[in-house]
Amino acid sequence: MHNREDQELGGAASAEEKCHLSAVAHASGLLPRLGLFTATMIVMGNMVGSGIFKKSAPMAADLQSAGLLLLCWVIAGLVSLCGALANAEVAGIIAEPGGQYSYFKKMYGNMFAWLFGWAGFVVIQSASISSIAYVFGESANSLFAFPRLGESWESIRVLWIFHPFENFGVKSFTILTLMSLTMINYFGVVFGGFVANVTMVLKLAGIAVVVLAGLLWSGGSLGNVSPLLANPDAQYASNLGLFGAFFAAFLGAFWAYDGWNNVTFLGGEVRNPKRSIPLALGFGVGGVVVIYAIVNLAYLYVMPVAEIQAVARTENAILGVEVMRKAYGAHAATVVAVLILLSTFGATNCQLMPPSRMFFSMARDGLFFKFAGKCHPKHRTPSNALLLQGAWSSVLVLTGTFDQLSDMVIFAGFIFYGASTLGVFVLRRTMRDVPRNYAVPGYPLVPALFSLFCLVLVVVTVVQRPRDAGFGLVLILIGVPFYLYWNRKRQRVEEVTD
Repeated sequence: MHNREDQELGGAASAEEKCHLSAVAHASGLLPRLGLFTATMIVMGNMVGSGIFKKSAPMAADLQSAGLLLLCWVIAGLVSLCGALANAEVAGIIAEPGGQYSYFKKMYGNMFAWLFGWAGFVVIQSASISSIAYVFGESANSLFAFPRLGESWESIRVLWIFHPFENFGVKSFTILTLMSLTMINYFGVVFGGFVANVTMVLKLAGIAVVVLAGLLWSGGSLGNVSPLLANPDAQYASNLGLFGAFFAAFLGAFWAYDGWNNVTFLGGEVRNPKRSIPLALGFGVGGVVVIYAIVNLAYLYVMPVAEIQAVARTENAILGVEVMRKAYGAHAATVVAVLILLSTFGATNCQLMPPSRMFFSMARDGLFFKFAGKCHPKHRTPSNALLLQGAWSSVLVLTGTFDQLSDMVIFAGFIFYGASTLGVFVLRRTMRDVPRNYAVPGYPLVPALFSLFCLVLVVVTVVQRPRDAGFGLVLILIGVPFYLYWNRKRQRVEEVTD
């Protein structure tokens, strides 16, 4: 039995590490099979998906300035890096399946941890998966033109907000994609990790091609990177003026950076997680900040900001495709559309892998649907949690457009990002004697600034986009009765056991 288990663990570097991996496997049923490279690719793969190709156009429409557009991407990247560096300290002392759910249990107790897990299921993680997969469907539609239902079907509304049959061909293809990726991960974390590695390397190569092609185009100009500051002729849609426009644009940028924390959910499946996860967070987020800045510079080199704003007003238009269409024609646009297909496919896989581990951990704690706590006896994956996640994400695909879903994700996500970063201060007090392989640089300034930014972004979103914020909050609060039921049931089981 032990020899077979050693083979399954993939040969740890030392007897001590094998012992640790074996203990993790026995505790949760999951096997630590992912190394530092794969963990870094998962961090980057969770971030590099649809946002970099699609979000710059609506951000330009909000800001109306090329310089402010670049500044927004850089600031959002640095803020995300601060959050990642702060959360890396937490990951360095708590390495358990469930990621931030496990962190919150130690920081704030079971109920807050459960609220985060429920929010992840109904909004944050599932809607993130849905929205990226939806852009994958839109990209495929630009190549194959999926059929649409008649106008009478597309006009049907649910809850006076959602049009489930609008773009039904795209939505059907998106749901099929979600189910396919769910099954890939169902059969083993190694398969999901392999897809993450391959697609991330190919994505980076594709992005390099787009950047080089854009910057080498003879008709481009660095003069397009103007105005550097606020456009004196700008008329902002926000009732908060430039300040509100900046935060509206931040929602788009943070969407593109979102997902850096998802690797923490794989704490039970990463080898040497207390070292590998902090390193993966630092390398992954830092690398993506540089990539996004260069890509947006290439966009602006080809298109002045006024043209980028026009792309934002065109239905189903994707900026990366339109930039290449302008520079090199329809064939180049098709090539980029294929690259975006690859990028969003890989990002959907990376987004889909980690959160199911959180739902698995919640079920193991007796605070979620019981069947979601099953570890597949052969594939050693949270199989039922994956299926449940895939099913709910498919429902969300039917409810909204990409922008609706992504704005809900950022609003809800930053509530918990701020709480997670504040947890650094909590754990410095409650777990001061626990050895730390890594401590956040710039403490206490770095975690304090990130937490403050999260608070401001949440408040501004409530003011600017009350409908999206309100719907996200309603979905989260609907879960409170579920928690009360599951917690009471768990307490009865514990009383009987005692």
